Amino acid sequence: MDDTLIYRKIELEELNLDLFRKFERRQNVARQLQKQGDAWVEKPVSLVEEWSREDYEFLLTCLQNTIQEGGVVFGAFEGNAVKGFASISGKPLGYAGTYRDLTSLHVSRELRGRGIGTRLFHLAAGWALAMGGQKLYIAANPAIESQLFYRALGCTDAMELNEEHVKNGPTDRQMEYVL
Repeated sequence: MDDTLIYRKIELEELNLDLFRKFERRQNVARQLQKQGDAWVEKPVSLVEEWSREDYEFLLTCLQNTIQEGGVVFGAFEGNAVKGFASISGKPLGYAGTYRDLTSLHVSRELRGRGIGTRLFHLAAGWALAMGGQKLYIAANPAIESQLFYRALGCTDAMELNEEHVKNGPTDRQMEYVL
């Protein structure tokens, strides 16, 4: 666990590109879990996922919308720069409205594996529970590291699929976490 960072809610007025100036979203993906029939099968791939300036601008719009619509964004800060963040939509999700949507969870490349993502996940889960949620909904990246991270936290395949998430991320694994 990395205790040198400060974890707190990010306010709407703080969201700007400068906040992410020391954040590196880069992931070398060598293996993915892909759905084949009823099974998840490991497949070798060679991908580099890296955000451009336009990606960060789009991220800012998404995070701003999340807060404006009643959701929350938590950040792990090193000084006044974000090194990890998680966002949760304020809108109930699912047939009975029991899900809360974990819309993002990212840790800067150089700090992965230090428990930052786990701590952000639990902050998000605590907020979702306090807002009346019974489960978190997660559209997990197909990279094996992402899916193993969520499984290690106790996430399982979602009992109810969100069609918008499936459409927007057809290779993502739809998961849930009971709060």
